Amino acid sequence: MDTPPPAIPIAILIGSVRPGNYSSKAAALLADEFTRLGALPDLIHPATLELPPPGIDLTAPGPLELQRRIAQAHAVVLVTPEYHGSFSSIIKLCIENMGFPSPMAAKPVALLGVAAGAIGAIKSLEALRGIVSHVGGLPLPSPVSVANVQKVFDESGACLDPSVEKLIRRLASSVLDYLHRHVCPRLTLERLAREGLIAALKD
Repeated sequence: MDTPPPAIPIAILIGSVRPGNYSSKAAALLADEFTRLGALPDLIHPATLELPPPGIDLTAPGPLELQRRIAQAHAVVLVTPEYHGSFSSIIKLCIENMGFPSPMAAKPVALLGVAAGAIGAIKSLEALRGIVSHVGGLPLPSPVSVANVQKVFDESGACLDPSVEKLIRRLASSVLDYLHRHVCPRLTLERLAREGLIAALKD
């Protein structure tokens, strides 16, 4: 009997440390969908990492743990609120503590933004996309922006809007589809060596 492939690790970086923040609620819903699809989500809460200000010490335990968890993921999702027309300082702090070259380099990076305003987190996602590209990440198309977020999630984290829940869950499938099509090719050298070219091409 064939051994099932290992679950794909996905890092989900939460860009808020405010108690009860909506970014964490959206991230939890996304993680639930990744789990349902057979992936292995890693929810990263920056408040637990004791990240120093930029330029202080990238070899401190907090930055090293962040770098390790991002490096071992096959894809990254950045979840940010919109503050003053841009992404959160927490997301920027995390990116700075990843160092350079960034462990996000050459990895697909999906973006999920939440905002209290009616237009959502459009501005923050546009700005964040440029930063991801600059450090070598591969920003995926169709970022998800959640508007009026205070009306979308209740205090327990349950999503009250089925259309928004569908968008967030679809982001997980989009990330995995990208990985399967472009990062994890169906024909691997290991499989070719084990089964031969003709057998592998039959699938």
